[in-house]
Amino acid sequence: MNKIRLIALIIIIINLNFSLVAEIYTAYKIDGEIITNVDIEKESQYLMALNNQLKNLKREKITEIARESLIKEKIKKIELLKYFVLDRNNPLLDVIIREFYTKLDLNNVEEFKNYLKDYNLTIEEIKDKIEIETTWNKLIFEKYKYQVNIDEKLLKKKIFNKEQSTKEKSYSLSEIVFEKKKDKTIKQLIEEINKSIKDIGFENTANIYSINDSSKFGGNIGWLKEKNLIKVIYKEVNGLKIGELTKPIQVGKGLLILKINNIRIETSKIDSTKEMKKIIELEKNRQLEQYSMIYFNKIKINTNVEKL
Repeated sequence: MNKIRLIALIIIIINLNFSLVAEIYTAYKIDGEIITNVDIEKESQYLMALNNQLKNLKREKITEIARESLIKEKIKKIELLKYFVLDRNNPLLDVIIREFYTKLDLNNVEEFKNYLKDYNLTIEEIKDKIEIETTWNKLIFEKYKYQVNIDEKLLKKKIFNKEQSTKEKSYSLSEIVFEKKKDKTIKQLIEEINKSIKDIGFENTANIYSINDSSKFGGNIGWLKEKNLIKVIYKEVNGLKIGELTKPIQVGKGLLILKINNIRIETSKIDSTKEMKKIIELEKNRQLEQYSMIYFNKIKINTNVEKL
């Protein structure tokens, strides 16, 4: 390559780099922290990696979902930094990474890393996101642990009444958890969600409307045993077939729609002690999720989200 062609190539590369830099802009400022268009695109890739069904939506809708997800994450991170240092040293990160790739039907971390490459993501970026969520859960637990109320007598009664049963029914479930909005009645919101489910599917609708962290996986919450479901949910789920949805269920201050992904019946001997621990943990997590929504809404009101 002669000197003139080399210089011309260098000029093209420089101009290309300047062009790429010029395309990066700040989309939002949140209490001094910024979100760029590149951050939003990265979040889009992250959400599509966790829920492939998102690819079926229009690009503008994917960007909107990613924007809201990123704003929520940024608000949480700003609050967390008042109390914690985020340095990826949480031992739970590897456990949750395993849960992530298992939900995606992958066998190990290396397969997960290769999968992420298709979305221009690294496992370190995923760990950063997981750390925010796990640390947020820790914050909520510390703030509200003494307000969690578990009626152990009632739960024990539930277990011992079924102790002789050897056949266990389990449901693979997905959820959409939502709250009333200022500009819509509950009836209007439910109609809007039902229409969205019909038009673009349950998984994509969960990404758009659900306020729980499960929304990132299209609402998928995995397998739950029938006997571990709280009474109000059991009443709605019982008798439904695979693919069917529950009516909106009032849970705390929010509403919940469940989808039956699959049903299985297994024969096993019930260990009352283990089952008691599982049910207590499920009930505790359910109550903490309610407190998490309350606390997030509280700090969101006091956070300055500026669109630029």
